[in-house]
Amino acid sequence: MKNKDYSIELIVDKPIHEVFNSINTVAAWWTDDIKGSTEKLNDVFTVQFADMHISTQKIIELIPDKKIVWLVTDSHLSFLKDKSEWTNTEIHFELSRSNNQTHILFTHVGLVPNIECYKDCTKGWDYYVKGSLYKFLTEGKGTPGL
Repeated sequence: MKNKDYSIELIVDKPIHEVFNSINTVAAWWTDDIKGSTEKLNDVFTVQFADMHISTQKIIELIPDKKIVWLVTDSHLSFLKDKSEWTNTEIHFELSRSNNQTHILFTHVGLVPNIECYKDCTKGWDYYVKGSLYKFLTEGKGTPGL
């Protein structure tokens, strides 16, 4: 359990293609302070949350309606001793259908309980994935960028 990557599962009553496209609309649910593109394989984008968090992601796997993987190529989290703790971690979204619902399995590979960021970063992901992304998928409007 000590090295278990952080995961969240969401279930929504939306078509899988709509969910896939919504996840790729990063500015609508994670942060609107974003530079770059978030839609195609090998796209690179940088997100920023004031002076606390800046990270650059590269889309390294993109299987329509099934899977999205971002590799964090650079990160600066000002509140950590190791400010680049996210660098070389991966952010996965795996999609499936069951009972006319879309299941989303979000995993931040490398975000494990024994690293410094775990407590604060899991709270952040809870807010952005369980909260903002879920609201974007179910209500049409997320709450990006806090």
